[in-house]
Amino acid sequence: MATENCDAVNMDPDMDLLSDEELEREAEGFKEQGNAFYIKKDYAEAFNYYTKAIDMCPKNASYYGNRAATLMMLCRYREALEDSQQAVRLDNTFMKGHLREGKCHLSLGNAMAASRCFQRVLELEPENSQAQQELRNAESILEYERMAEIGFEKRDFRMVVFCMDRALESASACHRFKILKAECLALLGRYPEAQSVASDILRMDSTNADALYVRGLCLYYEDCIDKAVQFFVQALRMAPDHDKARLACRNAKALKAKKEEGNKAFKEGNFEAAYELYSEALTIDPNNIKTNAKLYCNRATVGSKLKKLEQAIEDCTKAIKLDETYIKAYLRRAQCYMDTEQYEEAVRDYEKVYQTEKTKEHKHLLKNAQLELKKSKRKDYYKVLGVDKNATEDEIKKAYRKRALLHHPDRHSSASPEVQKEEEKKFKEVGEAFSVLSDPKKKSRYDSGQDLEDDGMNMGDFDANNIFKAFFGGPGGFSFEASGPGNFFFQFG
Repeated sequence: MATENCDAVNMDPDMDLLSDEELEREAEGFKEQGNAFYIKKDYAEAFNYYTKAIDMCPKNASYYGNRAATLMMLCRYREALEDSQQAVRLDNTFMKGHLREGKCHLSLGNAMAASRCFQRVLELEPENSQAQQELRNAESILEYERMAEIGFEKRDFRMVVFCMDRALESASACHRFKILKAECLALLGRYPEAQSVASDILRMDSTNADALYVRGLCLYYEDCIDKAVQFFVQALRMAPDHDKARLACRNAKALKAKKEEGNKAFKEGNFEAAYELYSEALTIDPNNIKTNAKLYCNRATVGSKLKKLEQAIEDCTKAIKLDETYIKAYLRRAQCYMDTEQYEEAVRDYEKVYQTEKTKEHKHLLKNAQLELKKSKRKDYYKVLGVDKNATEDEIKKAYRKRALLHHPDRHSSASPEVQKEEEKKFKEVGEAFSVLSDPKKKSRYDSGQDLEDDGMNMGDFDANNIFKAFFGGPGGFSFEASGPGNFFFQFG
């Protein structure tokens, strides 16, 4: 039976005058009042009256059982567990006491202990459907714990979060499950969610070392290293053997020091040293996504200084893969694309930047890349003549003279039709290039990316022979004559 004779313990002096029967009657009255408040969902008052009943009859199992039920409704599961355990100590056949003890264990994440309680209920009442269902819930939690452990070892943090979410449906007060979920959320870069879980725990227990560690971990992964170290130190103060906090604290300090060394070397112009230091920093903690993204971008900046442009592009791509919102990495990669004349890729990156941050500077960079892309799709007249873009007027004339004579159709009159056709095409291109680059106005328009057709020049109607004749002194000014197979000389009039 759940009801025992009352022994007055810790009672008011006046209560010493009451008989056991009167004490039991008073206690029952308090219990009934507690029941009434419980039905009204006024659990705080119900708790007070059940406590009064227990004070009068501290050996009555049902009073502890009722107060345990009230504490569970108030989400005070640890206190409820103590009352449930006291109830079954007083009466090992108290089925509701075992059931509530099991539910408390389950809510607190102790599925093994919960299973033992539900099995005891089924020994007392084999057909108890509630105990059967709760036993299945406990078994599910054990399975989710097993899956989460495997997922964590495989770094499948999404799987761990999924398992903990499922487990928390039954174990809603388990700090251990919440901490594991929060840690994995941090490792997935979902910092606000991780912070929220840790903060909820710290509101209930400000000395929880695991929650302090997770708060520090979020700050560490958000590149707030100094603040992160403070939380790791606090966690270690609460739990000196907290291995994860100790490792994270060591990594945070090492990462900060190595990054600062790299920055110092870069500012001093020691680019080779900076490159090596950033590379070393990248090996410290592969989980620190945000800091590593910055390190990759920093190394790309150094790489571009060292003319390692392809490596710089690769580093920027790695930075963007880690942090798709990292504007600085897009800008650095776009500039490297410009420097390597990969204009389509540069335009794509600048478009991404401008869509995110519509500033005048970004608009200018985008327009410039679009202009260079447009220019790159035209014939490169400088390459046709074999001169630099800063070539002087005399250099352009000398280059034309050389290329025009080299590709003139008369010089290849005895060649195969295919060769004649190719040389005629090159001769025309050389004339085209000279007609543009020798005219200051056309050259300016060409250099600025404007369409030459807008200047009244239709390249489709262009006659390279006219340019050639004008350059070499007019009609009849020269002729090609053969002096033997493959040998030519020029005769000027």
